[in-house]
Amino acid sequence: MKKGILGKKLGMTQIFAPDGKVIPVTVIEAGPCVVVQKKTTATDGYDAVQLGFGEIRETLVNKPLKGHFEKHQVKATRYLREFRLDDIESLNVGDVIKADIFAEGELVDVTGISRGKGFAGGIKRWNFSRGFMSHGSKYHRSPGSLGQRAWGRVPKGRKLPGRMGGERVTIQGLRVVKVDPEKNLILIKGAVPGAKGSLITIRDSVKAAKVKAQ
Repeated sequence: MKKGILGKKLGMTQIFAPDGKVIPVTVIEAGPCVVVQKKTTATDGYDAVQLGFGEIRETLVNKPLKGHFEKHQVKATRYLREFRLDDIESLNVGDVIKADIFAEGELVDVTGISRGKGFAGGIKRWNFSRGFMSHGSKYHRSPGSLGQRAWGRVPKGRKLPGRMGGERVTIQGLRVVKVDPEKNLILIKGAVPGAKGSLITIRDSVKAAKVKAQ
């Protein structure tokens, strides 16, 4: 990975391309992110940078994190995430990373926590087919048979009703449509996981790097 940034999902809208086509985009407030810590192979066993994003009142920061920020002499942030970058020599503690690290037309991978939808049945959660709705059928939206009679148990991994959503999801190969460095905005084509106001991680696309290598 060459670069990455943290951001906040603001919502979706649409813009018009020069040829008049409508492009659905997700607006993300990307950065500014501050480099809180550098980790090297010599001290930590791997190379990475820790980025902080989002304003937070000092009274909401617990003592361990407060000591962490004071040790590196940076202002406290709401979120902390690590990025294992190929080159961390050009970054130093206290540096600010903004939305202009990405450019229009680049492919990125976007990660977020999907919207929680509560308890859901098999039809909604796993796209099961329902039973007959007429002719005296008493089977409509039930899960159905769960296993074999010889086993006498439900096999692991069986698709069943349960909690839906609220999981870490990554969408790969999304295209950056527009970057506004002054407002710290990145417009990405299509939808990205997460509710409005949720934390979003943007990285350079892994698949795009593989295509260039070939």
